[in-house]
Amino acid sequence: MPTPPPRLALLVLRNLWPFLRRQGWLLALWLATLAASGAATLILPHAFGRMLDAGFQRGDVADRAFGLMFCAAIAYAVSSAAQFWSMTYLGERVVADLRTRLYAHLIGLDAGFHDGVRSGELLSRLGSDAELLRQLVGSALPVALGSAIAVVGGLSMLIVTSPELAAWSLLVLPLSAIPVMINGKRLARIARDAQDRVAEANARAAETLAAADTVRAHAREAHERGRYADALRRAVRAADRRIVVQALITFAATALVFGVLLTVLWRGVRGVVDHDLTVGGLGQFVGYAMLCGLSFGQLIEIWNDVQRAAGGMGRIRELLERTPAILPPARPEPLPRPLRGALRFESVGFRYPSRPGHAALDGFDLQIAPGERVALVGPSGAGKSTVLSLLLRFHDPAAGRVLADGVDLRRFDPAAWRGAVALVPQAPTLFAATVAENLRYARLDADDDALRDALRTANALDFVEVLPQGLDTPLGERGVLLSGGQRQRIAIARAVLADAPVLLLDEATSALDAQSERAIQEALDTLMRGRTTVVVAHRLATVKKADRIVVMDRGGIVAEGTHATLLAQGGLYAELANLQFLS
Repeated sequence: MPTPPPRLALLVLRNLWPFLRRQGWLLALWLATLAASGAATLILPHAFGRMLDAGFQRGDVADRAFGLMFCAAIAYAVSSAAQFWSMTYLGERVVADLRTRLYAHLIGLDAGFHDGVRSGELLSRLGSDAELLRQLVGSALPVALGSAIAVVGGLSMLIVTSPELAAWSLLVLPLSAIPVMINGKRLARIARDAQDRVAEANARAAETLAAADTVRAHAREAHERGRYADALRRAVRAADRRIVVQALITFAATALVFGVLLTVLWRGVRGVVDHDLTVGGLGQFVGYAMLCGLSFGQLIEIWNDVQRAAGGMGRIRELLERTPAILPPARPEPLPRPLRGALRFESVGFRYPSRPGHAALDGFDLQIAPGERVALVGPSGAGKSTVLSLLLRFHDPAAGRVLADGVDLRRFDPAAWRGAVALVPQAPTLFAATVAENLRYARLDADDDALRDALRTANALDFVEVLPQGLDTPLGERGVLLSGGQRQRIAIARAVLADAPVLLLDEATSALDAQSERAIQEALDTLMRGRTTVVVAHRLATVKKADRIVVMDRGGIVAEGTHATLLAQGGLYAELANLQFLS
């Protein structure tokens, strides 16, 4: 994904506010405990100064001052513990809410977006970038605000204690912010680049692990180890640059802060010698000065974390601001009841966003009657799969219209329309769940009897019943515990369970042996009966059973008819039949 130039961190982090606001009571509790711990912190130097002065005068006054210090310390401990609990809990809730919203947004984005980005990179956004924000909300942000309160309150007490020394502090202390101001944007840019490199490494690992069989089949384990190691080296180099810049900023700022403290201490000692300041006043002032200095140093260190989290929030915001290309209309038209399944393509033109120079469909016209079985055949790249993609509204045509029962698909709610379409892809997708859960993906409220009926129709019940736990048997990631033919039959059973009026088959028997194909063809005959069916066909048995065969080439229709008439005409279909089907 493109990486825009870094913006001001606080402007980016402002996007966290809607998520913080939803946890109102936790936020209020945290602010209350933050105020309490800040007040207790500011009491300590004052009580310490009173104790020093009283120690040279009256012991009972010193005892009361010490008692005040003790009470302030206990109050600080209690409020700090409550602050830690509330903010850590708040951080977990906020990031869980953020991840939920981001995942829901990503799963709803269009196919064009997912075609152009690697899933491993999206997982990095959900994982490492969100984790940076969890650390920010649960750790860095409380310390930052606590330090800010300490700096403001400490400076106020410095002015009350000794206006002259406070003037020196206010004159010199801002110098320690110079390194942050100079290098802030540079650090944000470097931090973002480091996170991008981590995302690239994660994407590389996810892609390779998903294709582990292909890697092993080509004996490319060493090659992939090297590629992943190279990606990690780039990530480490980017992290090294961030660490160096952070270290330099921390060094410069810390040196300046302690320079301020030593300068103020020197002036304070001179004040005691000249009798302009008491020993207790000096102790109190030094306490507040140290509080300001250390708190300011913490702010500088935390600013580094803020910059890193700002980069993460920037990448997450880019995803959240991505508008799906396929959106329901403001007033969607309800699907016809019943839906007859009359489909029509009118002068449709379409180009994939990743290939704008190539027309996948160009002036494509096709009309399919309700209940008709149409087979799409043609060479690779002819546009057959694009027809299915447009029927599912994964994409919308750039020109022309796709209609169902005379209504443009863009006037329907995409989810409602897809609920009326069943798909059996060439490479079925099964989840790391049980057989029953995979089947219920088509109809969530289906009972076990309905599942068994669907499996029986797909000739899959026999092998499912002999699985160790039957319908409750986990299938492993991508259904690895089943053979290719078994996975295909589960996908067909899922389509049976959907009971949709429009059926799309992307060569549903391609992964089956001859014996299984005969059994599945019977199941498909039952499934297709009374349904409008569009088949991307590569097998002769599928082609011959179609009511009409549409021959496609270069995004258009070059011939259509029955198997026998097209063979008699010769041309592209006869060539394909001789080379592919009849062989």
